[in-house]
Amino acid sequence: MKKSKLSKITIAALFGAMSFVLMFFSFSVPILSPFAEFDASALPELIGGFILGPSGAVGIISIKLLLKLVIKGSSSMLTGEIQNLILSIAYVLPAVLYYRRHKTKKGAVVGLIIGSVISIVIAVFTNLYLIFPAYIKLYGMSWDSIIEICTAVNPWIKNIPTFVAFSVVPFNAVSRVITSIITVLIYKKISKFIKKNLLMEE
Repeated sequence: MKKSKLSKITIAALFGAMSFVLMFFSFSVPILSPFAEFDASALPELIGGFILGPSGAVGIISIKLLLKLVIKGSSSMLTGEIQNLILSIAYVLPAVLYYRRHKTKKGAVVGLIIGSVISIVIAVFTNLYLIFPAYIKLYGMSWDSIIEICTAVNPWIKNIPTFVAFSVVPFNAVSRVITSIITVLIYKKISKFIKKNLLMEE
């Protein structure tokens, strides 16, 4: 195996492990919904993806989820992990692909905006047709009971459309904005260190 390939695999593994660890440092956003939790696990995925490219980004996301399944297992019939995989790829891959063609700060920002919009749209469908149907099946809940729980903390939520409008969309938008801003602020410093000390070019 070439040293350059080995160094890329090593970097992907390191970023994947970092992303996995960051999953545990999550906090709830009860003002939006009792189900909303934010973590910064997308940061290593984005930064590693900007450095290694799209295949590296997918590798980092895969390593994160494999570590999660091996160490923690799944409490949602794998639906949580499937949603995490879908939304991570929907957010990170467009940003990385756009940045690969426009390697400037503006290119990174535009890529992050594209990825954010795509992942927010997809989050609506994964919540409605994957995550909450799994809650309903696992815990014997119904959409009515879920809406009732959400209304208790967010009175603007009255039904499924308002749940999407005042919980799913704003939560994902805020989380993507925060992660994107941090990525833009720290990416260059980290990438310079990685490329100088760890990444062996072919």
